[in-house]
Amino acid sequence: MSVESGSCADDCCATTSTRSIVDPDRRALLSRRVRLLVAATITYNVVEAVVAISAGTVASSTALIGFGLDSVIEVASATAVAWQFSGKDPEARERTALKVIAVSFFALAAYVTVESVRTLFGADPAGHSTVGIALAAISLLVMPFLSHAQRRAGRELGSASAVADSKQTLLCTYLSGVLLVGLLLNSLFGWYWADPLVALVIAAVAIKEGREAWRGEHCC
Repeated sequence: MSVESGSCADDCCATTSTRSIVDPDRRALLSRRVRLLVAATITYNVVEAVVAISAGTVASSTALIGFGLDSVIEVASATAVAWQFSGKDPEARERTALKVIAVSFFALAAYVTVESVRTLFGADPAGHSTVGIALAAISLLVMPFLSHAQRRAGRELGSASAVADSKQTLLCTYLSGVLLVGLLLNSLFGWYWADPLVALVIAAVAIKEGREAWRGEHCC
């Protein structure tokens, strides 16, 4: 969509004319901020993946293991943005970064869908996991902050990939909420089916976000 049309999603247009408005010093500051936020996201998600997959294996929880694999996908998405902003001309690498982010959304949606269907139609129900509940609660607090900060910087920069990655992080927030509710309902009432049902909705959102990233619509 062109700037002249006056309609840009997320109040951000990743075009050359829009980018040129940002002062070079401010652009350098925002680029450094994005790199720091991406580094923080990668670090947190690596720890999250290790804890979630370990706890999920112990509790035989496909939801926890899936959450850990989602963290791995989030690392791939954040790494793509880190690669983009490590070069002298981040805009030249943006399309490639967006493709990687889109594929990560599709991979997440595919895995969540498969595991949700398996859980609904015969997979062994998960046991109680105190570690999983604590991890989901912490992620529910941390992820919105990282997503908001990166999205704000990405909008000001006019970077579609930074905005797309922030939405990946926000999706992780939704998954944290779903996981927390699912683990609590399973632990308190034995409702093993609650988590996979809501997770299927998250998978549908992931497909939508992946299509937007593939088409480069996260900023314009």
